[in-house]
Amino acid sequence: MIAGLLLARGGVDVLVLEKHGDFLRDFRGDTIHPSTLTLLDDLGLMDEFEKIAHQKVERVQLLASDGEQVTVADFGRLKQPHPYVAMAPQWDFLNLLAEAGRREPHFELRMNTAVSGLLWSDPQGSADLPGAKVTGVKTLGPDGAEDISALLTIAADGRDSAIREEARLPAVSFSVPLDVWWFRLDAPGAKTASRAALFPRVSTEHPVLPIPRGDYIQAAMLIPKSSDPALRARGEETLRREIAAAIPEDAEAAQRLALADVKLLDVKMQRLTRWWRSELLCIGDAAHAMSPVGGVGVNVAVQDGVAAARMLARPLRDGTINDRAAAAVQRRRMMPTRLTQAFQRGVHRGVVRVFTSTGPVRVPRVIAHTLRRVPALSGVLPRIIGVGVRPEPAPAWARRPPLD
Repeated sequence: MIAGLLLARGGVDVLVLEKHGDFLRDFRGDTIHPSTLTLLDDLGLMDEFEKIAHQKVERVQLLASDGEQVTVADFGRLKQPHPYVAMAPQWDFLNLLAEAGRREPHFELRMNTAVSGLLWSDPQGSADLPGAKVTGVKTLGPDGAEDISALLTIAADGRDSAIREEARLPAVSFSVPLDVWWFRLDAPGAKTASRAALFPRVSTEHPVLPIPRGDYIQAAMLIPKSSDPALRARGEETLRREIAAAIPEDAEAAQRLALADVKLLDVKMQRLTRWWRSELLCIGDAAHAMSPVGGVGVNVAVQDGVAAARMLARPLRDGTINDRAAAAVQRRRMMPTRLTQAFQRGVHRGVVRVFTSTGPVRVPRVIAHTLRRVPALSGVLPRIIGVGVRPEPAPAWARRPPLD
């Protein structure tokens, strides 16, 4: 959506395809980071975003070994116009981008239109043939099957990308020690509305991250990889007791949680070693599946979209798009992808230590003391998480003043 909106503003005819009739999917990335909020400013969309119900997370805190909380990440220390992480439903964010796109004469969005395959330059239609080029996509929509030709196909169809698979793009995968249980706890708004800090709970068997969302809490429980069946077999009461112990202020809400309402996220971490082939480019999770650690997946995907639009608008508009242009997008975005995934893998090692610990895990005294004495250090993680390794500014030709 970001790539399509910016390309359209750059004078490129864009068609965005969405297989569903709406964007309503629960437990998907709802974090809008400071650099993405700055992008919305530049695109003239921040006033519209402010109308979306959202919560502002300003700090991340943990318990220290002395039993007191310590701030490990303070987004207020960022030199950004919006020094916080906005927690907003992704469907609202996507609807905002869709509406912005509809105001552009070069932008078209088709809902209920699924991509069923790629079109190839060779009549046999195979990625295995030497020199085969992607010339568009096969779709299935409300009016039936349709082949759509394109100068460039951008695949943003997620971590299980069917386009990536058909194009036979090579990938590397990394072992991941955890999966995530997602669930929501209904809680009085008075309890959650004022929570400007994230406070991960690591005092129980499985770390729990409660995320304030107004009148409810969206919670993530980290569980060992592939342990979902065994943990479900322990029953609802065991789960409720653990949640109540981790989040005692919402113990009553935990008693209403049913196992059927707990959704499993099968965590994957991988990246393509080549994001493109002739007239095809993968971005976002289709190019690099991220761990949920830090909630950075949306931010990195947005930055991919901005970079792709900025670098490809002119050759697409002029009809001179070639493999070198797509390869240049990968070169620009590969370094931040590698470093972000390396950071996440480091956090994974810490999660393993939590899984194997026999007691509560706390921030060591020396680290807590250092963070309290030198609070500027609490701005390091926000820079990595909230801004990213290589933030991508909006091109001048895509910027707009706010709507009247």
